[in-house]
Amino acid sequence: MPKIFLYITAKATWTFVVWGTDNNENRPHVHVGQKDTEHFCKIWLEPDVEIAKQGSLTKKQANDVLEITKRFRVKLLNQWNIFKKGDKITILKIKE
Repeated sequence: MPKIFLYITAKATWTFVVWGTDNNENRPHVHVGQKDTEHFCKIWLEPDVEIAKQGSLTKKQANDVLEITKRFRVKLLNQWNIFKKGDKITILKIKE
């Protein structure tokens, strides 16, 4: 479960990951949650950024991470492509 992106604010740290089994999936996506999230939210990156599964996030949390994903879609797609190639991923960190 490589971490590919951390979005850090005073209120929360959102972790964006890809699963090892995601390498078998062709449609780019990320899984998003926090430290204590039981079931991560799954978000498609293409063709549009949209929630595939809400996981155990509240509706507000899911909407928040959806907006973050939209803002950083290009960076997340780049990370996805690095993962798919099997190259080493450097975790991107944004603090706001």
